[in-house]
Amino acid sequence: MKLSNQAMGAIMMALQKSLLEQSDIVPVLQSFEFAKSTDTKKWGTKSGELVVKNPPNFKVGEQNTDTFSEEVTSTTGSD
Repeated sequence: MKLSNQAMGAIMMALQKSLLEQSDIVPVLQSFEFAKSTDTKKWGTKSGELVVKNPPNFKVGEQNTDTFSEEVTSTTGSD
């Protein structure tokens, strides 16, 4: 049995979420509910691959532009 592309994407999302939130990835992975794919149209996978029924989701907050310095657009020398 193999992981589907959808399941691999869910694992990568869990990794990104844990890195972004600086949190432990283990609880997210433990909460995954797996299913064996039988309906290739619904999941877009091959029959018999594992899919994640509850992939992680998260929001990226608004970026505070006040914390970044202004970009320098002038150059010096032989650019």
